[in-house]
Amino acid sequence: MGAWIGLGGNRGNSVTLLESALSLIGSSGSISLLRHSKLYRSAPWGVADQPDFINAVAELDTQMQPLQLLLFLQGIEEDFGRERGDLRWGPRCIDLDLLTYDDLVLRSKDLRIPHPRMHQRAFVLVPILELEPDFRIPGRGKAADCLNRIGLREVESVVPMS
Repeated sequence: MGAWIGLGGNRGNSVTLLESALSLIGSSGSISLLRHSKLYRSAPWGVADQPDFINAVAELDTQMQPLQLLLFLQGIEEDFGRERGDLRWGPRCIDLDLLTYDDLVLRSKDLRIPHPRMHQRAFVLVPILELEPDFRIPGRGKAADCLNRIGLREVESVVPMS
């Protein structure tokens, strides 16, 4: 099944952490890392008084079910030092979000797909559109239309990822 994930962080060496997370994801045996975007710097979202974030997205192929994939991603976050008690939208060493899973629309107490705010976040839309200009968010429509509605909001390419 095809899935898209968002990666981000603003504490520690974010570039190294994101690259290491992608390496772990790609070597899991249950996931094929198909491609990933460049890295983007973005202004903080939600809590403004913190460093800028480094963000990227990646496209995966996996036989994991959505909740299983989410738990796998959360395990990587924990391995890298992320604590679930961190301030919501505050600084964090790494954040791995399950954005979409095929064309699934799911609303459960444990998981919402597509990610409920991805259509409002330029730091998700810009890298997705870099890789897939015709990307459609299930239940929302074209990602490009969502980006046009919100604007770029201080998202800039910083470096290609290895």
